[in-house]
Amino acid sequence: MGTKIDTIFTEILELLLLAKYADKNNKPLLINKAIAKLDCLKFFLQIAWEIKALDNKKFTHLSQPLIEIGRMLGGWRKQLQK
Repeated sequence: MGTKIDTIFTEILELLLLAKYADKNNKPLLINKAIAKLDCLKFFLQIAWEIKALDNKKFTHLSQPLIEIGRMLGGWRKQLQK
C-alpha cells in the first residue's frame, strides 16, 4: 500500500510540473488529471487508515495538506476556465 501511495504522490508532482510549463490548451487537462490523482491519493490514505496501517495522528497530519492542495488545484482550474 505504501508503494502505491508513493507512486501516486510522484505522479501528482509530475503532472503539476508538466502543467506549469504546458501551453494554454493542455494545462486544463493536466490539472484535471492531477486532481483525479489527488483524489486517488486521499482514497488510498483513507484505506490505509481504516486498516490501521496509519494511526489517527499520521492520517490527520497527511490529510490536512492534501485538502489544501485540492483547494489550490480547484482554484487553478477555475482560473483557467475564465
